Amino acid sequence: MASIAYEDLTPGRVIDLGEIVVDKTEMLAFNERFDPQPFHLDEEAGRDSVLGGLCASGWFTASLWMRQYVDHVLAGSTSQGSPGGKDLSWRAPVFPGDVLRCQIEVLSARLSKSRPNLGLVEINGTADRGNDCVMSFTFTGMFGTRD
Repeated sequence: MASIAYEDLTPGRVIDLGEIVVDKTEMLAFNERFDPQPFHLDEEAGRDSVLGGLCASGWFTASLWMRQYVDHVLAGSTSQGSPGGKDLSWRAPVFPGDVLRCQIEVLSARLSKSRPNLGLVEINGTADRGNDCVMSFTFTGMFGTRD
């Protein structure tokens, strides 16, 4: 039996996804391959930018969050993927060595009209550094029911 199914994702539920440390080597490898802007690759260019230092691509930050989400919710769940999201916001730059705490909050949940064994769950995902939210977004997860 799956550990998390549609029925477990009730509006208002908050799930802590734990902490993850931003590893500089992993960050630079990702930045080099997928977002090679100077402030993501070079210390001096980062210092000279509005970001104030060598920082992670927002997509790297999103990938770190996703890893936490898979490890703490999706693995062993009834997840059936996601049709997408909205309102992605990178609120502050993320730097090597930062410790990010990730979480989700269930905003709403409803059964599909065409597939009653599938639930559509609207979720707000966040990554925080201390008291500062560095990333937030809203998306819909599709989860099978227990039946």
